[in-house]
Amino acid sequence: MAEPTAPTADPDLVAEAVELARAAGEATLRWFRNDELAVDRKGDGTPVTQADREAERLIRAELAVRHPDDGVLGEEEPETLGTSGRRWILDPIDGTKAFTHGVPLYSNLLAVEDDHGIVVGVINIPALGETVWAGRGLGCHCNGQPARVSTVASVADSYITTSGFSPWSDQAILALQDTGAHLRTWGDGYGYVLVATGRVDAMVDPVAELYDLAPMPVILAEAGGRFTSLDGEDGPGHGSGIATNGVLHESILATLGGAEAAARAGVRPG
Repeated sequence: MAEPTAPTADPDLVAEAVELARAAGEATLRWFRNDELAVDRKGDGTPVTQADREAERLIRAELAVRHPDDGVLGEEEPETLGTSGRRWILDPIDGTKAFTHGVPLYSNLLAVEDDHGIVVGVINIPALGETVWAGRGLGCHCNGQPARVSTVASVADSYITTSGFSPWSDQAILALQDTGAHLRTWGDGYGYVLVATGRVDAMVDPVAELYDLAPMPVILAEAGGRFTSLDGEDGPGHGSGIATNGVLHESILATLGGAEAAARAGVRPG
């Protein structure tokens, strides 16, 4: 029996998610480059600020009124279980390190998950005034204009971005350099914006949480690209992510997979 077709997203739900992500972004801007911003450390050593907490609280408060039966999973507060079969997944500030250093590439991430997977995804870049969103079956848009991935067909001609090279093995970095690819660090949610709008060709996240990646499957699919984990698994919940224009996906996966296998085997680059 054929799998049932996943339903198209409700345009009103997409618009609502965009509205909420932008509202969270506005809340963060009053703290951006503010000398009074205090930076705390969570148990895992990652930074968190009052801006993170306020933005998440804003979205949760709105959802409690608008969709009280929906579940909510966020980075800063315990998960709220729902009964509707629908869950909102949010990262109030993706790229808190960029935010606390005054770099305008941080984002607000919001996704909606139903029984078929991610149905709505939003990446909002408040300091740049740029928002990318997608709804299942409704296409991908950037500030209201259709967004599409690039058509670059050669890894040697590609631009590949990431949030930082600390989680990468030396083998993985050198393997991609050897292909001729141009490596950059325009990362976090902004890297996925660049892929979805065709400005770079791939974004790689070797280590990431569900809330870091939740909007990406539907955004990339609707922009004509592809999103998986680094093991090639579909969906955002596998601990890593790679987004590409689709054409380059298998080649980059193979390059990185071979490099990581060498790293595990103790083969040193050079």
